[in-house]
Amino acid sequence: MVAAVVLCGLVAAAATMLSTADARRRTGPHRQAYALLAAASGVALVTLLLGVAVALSTEGHGEHPPDRRTGLAGLVSIGTAVSGLIFSAGLLRLPGVARTAAATARLALDGLVIAAAFWFVGWVIFSEPTRLLGDATPVACVPILLATVSAAMTAGLALIVAFRAPPSRRRTGWLGAGATAVTCGGLGIASGLCQAGPGVVLVGAGALAAGLVAAALAVRRLDDAAAQASHDLIRRDGGYAFVPMFAMAASAMYHLLQDGRFDALGIVAGSVEGFALVARQYLALRDVRGYARRLAEREAHFRELAHTDQLTTLANRRGLLQVLHRCAEAGAPCVLLGLDLDGFKHVNDMRGHDVGDAVLAEVGERLRASLRPGDVAARLGGDEFAVLMHGCPADADRVAERLLGVLGRGYDQPEGPVFLSVSIGVAGWAGEPDVELLLRHADLALRYAKQRGKNRIERYDAAYDRLLRRRTTLEHELRGAIERDELRLVFQPVASLPSVRPVGAEALLRWRHPVLGNVGPDEFIPLAEECGMIAKLGAWVLHQACHQLSRWLADGHDVWVSVNVSPRELHAPGYVVQVAEALRAHHVPPQRLVLEVTEHAVATDLDELIRRLTALRLTGVRIALDDFGAGYSSLGQLRRLPIDILKIDHGLVAEHEPVRPVGRDGPAFAPMVDIVMRLGHQLGLEVIAEGVTTPTELAAVVAAGCRFGQGALFGWGVPAEHLEAMLEAATPAGTRRAPAPAPPPLGPPVSPPPRRLPRLPAPRPPEQRSAQVERGS
Repeated sequence: MVAAVVLCGLVAAAATMLSTADARRRTGPHRQAYALLAAASGVALVTLLLGVAVALSTEGHGEHPPDRRTGLAGLVSIGTAVSGLIFSAGLLRLPGVARTAAATARLALDGLVIAAAFWFVGWVIFSEPTRLLGDATPVACVPILLATVSAAMTAGLALIVAFRAPPSRRRTGWLGAGATAVTCGGLGIASGLCQAGPGVVLVGAGALAAGLVAAALAVRRLDDAAAQASHDLIRRDGGYAFVPMFAMAASAMYHLLQDGRFDALGIVAGSVEGFALVARQYLALRDVRGYARRLAEREAHFRELAHTDQLTTLANRRGLLQVLHRCAEAGAPCVLLGLDLDGFKHVNDMRGHDVGDAVLAEVGERLRASLRPGDVAARLGGDEFAVLMHGCPADADRVAERLLGVLGRGYDQPEGPVFLSVSIGVAGWAGEPDVELLLRHADLALRYAKQRGKNRIERYDAAYDRLLRRRTTLEHELRGAIERDELRLVFQPVASLPSVRPVGAEALLRWRHPVLGNVGPDEFIPLAEECGMIAKLGAWVLHQACHQLSRWLADGHDVWVSVNVSPRELHAPGYVVQVAEALRAHHVPPQRLVLEVTEHAVATDLDELIRRLTALRLTGVRIALDDFGAGYSSLGQLRRLPIDILKIDHGLVAEHEPVRPVGRDGPAFAPMVDIVMRLGHQLGLEVIAEGVTTPTELAAVVAAGCRFGQGALFGWGVPAEHLEAMLEAATPAGTRRAPAPAPPPLGPPVSPPPRRLPRLPAPRPPEQRSAQVERGS
């Protein structure tokens, strides 16, 4: 026995030294946990040595008196309890086990619940009437009681920590098992000393030494990574409370069935279990309340985020709708202002999105500072805002006027101030409160404010609905107008001056709808531009005009046809090929087709326009600049543009009174037409006067030297057969060729009639025009 006891002591000492060395090499915030574990091993070693020494002295010198044995056993029990407490503290301080004081309290209470169950079940099994160990059952004394409490507490806490440990659960479990073995070994030593049983002391010493070895080896393999322990109040903590209570209830029923009686120790154990459970559930309830409070705070925060624009901190569309629905439910009078920043896209394009965001944030600040208490400002998206005001429309008008000035002031930025204007649409309840209808009305009013010049206030009018419905209907019907054969071409004559003989025609598109009636081109052409139909309509007009021109040429008429081209068509990649294909398909000589480009197209991209027009002229067609004098052209641009014809805007012909030359006789002439004529001749261009409506205007343009005219005086747009009759009437008898059959739409090219376009000179390159102007020729 002496050799076995000495071996146990040596093993325990080696394990303690191993734990101490491991604690010394640890660094960081968790070093204290390893120091506690090493200290617990040291106390356990002292306890082992004390118990072994007492046992060996008893074996060598006879039995000690009962009082002395009880006192020595009490020292061993105290050492065991201290080591168990230190082990428990070290377990609670391990990395990732308990990061806060509340988590430590929860784990300690869970360990106490399981410890009380362990102790109570052990008390039932080892006390009367069960006496599982029979005569070897420890006597009921204070040292034994203290040792059993320490062993139960260490075992309960070790079990809880092992179950809730981070991923290195196996190593933590071995550490808990070692700590439990140490306290159980101390309990065995104390029991052996109380009853003077050296065999029980030896078993306890072996268990204590084995526990120290297991703890030392487990500590060396533990990581310092502070992984969070598993903690779930709902799924796992209920099991920690239910299982111990079930075990205690089952053991109590068994004890009663065996005619056992509950003494003070059993009642205390049951009370400790109950109080521990109550305290644990109180902590759980407090945690749940804390979770619920934080959840409510987060929900309120997310709800606020869901109804708030992050950039401007104004309400967003969802927040505005929420307030609108409240106003509708309360029936409160309110007015909605829709605001849109004019030209904001240029700020993002020229200054960058950071500057754009800064401007939007400043707009939000100005809106917030300009509104009355109770009014709501919202950002609906992009540069679109809204203001909901409580009150009458008159108040809204005053606020809208103020906002025009407030938002129109400059926005200071590091690269220089940014200036914007704002368009505002105003709408109120229309009869019964209807949120969707109010938003629609405000949006319509805002749309018309932007269409009518921007930087203005527009109040909703019921006529906007009618216009919108008509626009929607026109857009829908226009998409099938070609297939339903509702479109047709009319031709406005171009007359040679002063003979007033038709020599050309401008193809004009007309739409007659079976229900809507005649729809004017000023209504459906812009709509086709917006909805992307202009390319399809332009292709149809080009082919129809070429087809009609081919018939006239085949009949021997000396005529050309001009077709209007929109900027969107002109900038389409395949438009040049489309024109060439139309000329080939209808066997039209290229010089007989004139493509008219409005002067407004020059304002888009001059360099790109020149490239497109140059490519078109390479096909042989003529290019005319329409509405000259009403747009953006300059002399420098005219010198660069590859054009052949200038069409003087009718405003230059009609709005100026003809004058007579100073100091000489002669017919009166239009001074602006005269200036354009001289400019055109200097540039090598032919000039056509548009909008000639009266004989006086005719005489003025003829006096200015204009050789071609177009206008109501020569005829409005007429069907093809009417223009053909005009051509027949203007051709002297015997001078027109015999009619020839019109060529088929497709097939081999047919030679054009050997007649040239009357009075239209061959196109001159822009370089020659520039040199001619510079020479003053």
